[in-house]
Amino acid sequence: MAEEAVADVADVADMAEARETAVEVAYADCVLCAKPTEYPETVKGATLCPVCEWQEAQRTACSG
Repeated sequence: MAEEAVADVADVADMAEARETAVEVAYADCVLCAKPTEYPETVKGATLCPVCEWQEAQRTACSG
């Protein structure tokens, strides 16, 4: 039981470290509204924020 608790603490420490590194990533700005996107700056192409991405999907969706 104590070994499991030690393993859980180590897992939590690893997750906290991973979050810190994720925060350091520079995110690309949306090409339409300039808000931050979910994509790093290294992504090629036109990056859109979640709202603009959803609106673009609505505009291009088949009205069936």
